[in-house]
Amino acid sequence: MTFSRRPVLAVVAVAVLLVLAACTENPAVTRSTNGPQQSMVPTATTRAPDSAGLAPAKKAAGIADCPTSGNAAPAVANGLPDAVLPCLGGGRSVRLSGLRGQPLIINVWASWCPSCRTEAPFLAAVAGTTSAVRVLGVDHADPDPAGAIAFAQTAGWTFPQLQDRDLVLRRELQVTALPVTFFVRADGTIAYRNMSPFTSVDQVRELSQRYLGVTP
Repeated sequence: MTFSRRPVLAVVAVAVLLVLAACTENPAVTRSTNGPQQSMVPTATTRAPDSAGLAPAKKAAGIADCPTSGNAAPAVANGLPDAVLPCLGGGRSVRLSGLRGQPLIINVWASWCPSCRTEAPFLAAVAGTTSAVRVLGVDHADPDPAGAIAFAQTAGWTFPQLQDRDLVLRRELQVTALPVTFFVRADGTIAYRNMSPFTSVDQVRELSQRYLGVTP
């Protein structure tokens, strides 16, 4: 009896496609579209040490104190979570949901992230020339807070920096790759999430104007 090879080949082709699909990256991990591939946040990391003892290094780097936040402010829909993060290098902790009253650019980064280093000068330039928008950094999934402060100093970042030692933003805001930047309205709601490293100062300003209504 003669059998056709076509059904067998079809079965093999389907099996190959299923294997390839199983090897594809998790679609929740977003890649950069405007620059170098994003640095992926480690799936497991040793909890970073408390950075409060680095106050002298923070002062030498010229990093500003962390802002005050409304301790009783509840989280709003599509907004920043009701979570408290310590200040990198010591100082007051910040309740994210309590950051209200002024448009905000929150840049999430780490000292081990090459793309974060690439975009750093653009954030420094914007933060140094504006009072219309508050700029805040979050050192995320970073086992070396001393290295993070040195990174900020080299980048010329004098705006406040938080420390996400417990990967809070991974749970609350699905941060799976770095850098990521949130444009937050004055009422605490997130207007836009930029999932790629910035490529210019003008890009940061244009996105701020488009989503927050103010140009840094």
